[in-house]
Amino acid sequence: MVAEFAMLTDTHAHLDFPDFEKDIEVVVRRAGEAGVHRIITIGTTLDGSQRAIALAERFPQVFAAVGIHPNNASQAPEDVIGPLRQLARHPKVAALGECGLDYHRLPSSRMHEAAVATPALGNETQADLAAALADGAEKERQAIVFAQQLDLAAELGLNVIVHERDAWDDTLRIISRYTGQFRAVFHCFGRGIEHAEQIFALGHIVSFTGIVTFKNAATLQACAAAVKRGQFMVETDCPFLAPAPHRGKRCEPAHVHHTAAALAALRGETPEEVAEATEETANHFFRFPGSQ
Repeated sequence: MVAEFAMLTDTHAHLDFPDFEKDIEVVVRRAGEAGVHRIITIGTTLDGSQRAIALAERFPQVFAAVGIHPNNASQAPEDVIGPLRQLARHPKVAALGECGLDYHRLPSSRMHEAAVATPALGNETQADLAAALADGAEKERQAIVFAQQLDLAAELGLNVIVHERDAWDDTLRIISRYTGQFRAVFHCFGRGIEHAEQIFALGHIVSFTGIVTFKNAATLQACAAAVKRGQFMVETDCPFLAPAPHRGKRCEPAHVHHTAAALAALRGETPEEVAEATEETANHFFRFPGSQ
């Protein structure tokens, strides 16, 4: 049984994903019944950003973020920022993103998987060189599209939702160039307090998902207990990362209460205190009507 909460915002959801196609109205209603009074649905491509805006137009409690996920950067058109700029001007767009760097599945990893599945050709040096070149090209394209979106955020006065996976140093190197021009939230934060402090030093914040409820997340839990009020928000990243007791099932915005409850227990606070703190942070971070 989830404790009664003051209102919460799910600051990162993917309501446009096929997982919610058949029951989106039920999912949004269930979130409201659980006290989740706002949902930020996140674009990861131009088409996905358009779908996010359409959902924000359809549901009063839903807002959109528009952006190009790093794993989609190589497929993005060269003139991606022009269309993204137009989308970002929509009155229900609350932030830019998600954007960033993701080195978890670079071309070399996919090439390695293919090589394992086929007979060895006795040409490993050439294959390694091809993989390195492909990785370099992918990283370069991700960095270009990331920086273009950060330029747009600075231009439009929007804060940014950052995706980082296995690319810590390069992500901080790029975003540090924009210190003072906007604030960023490192969404789905899964690292320790030492990494969080690097983010805070640049004026940015973190957001916690259901991972904080996992038994094997001791480093993240210690971080969540240590961060200060105003430095963190809560999210689901649904349909992924369902918190306990729903782990392994489809996640949805109503589940953000489990993450908030876990944070309250870790921090020695009441659920109401966590809700109040994260709502205050969300109101300052996102472009909601009348919030800034």
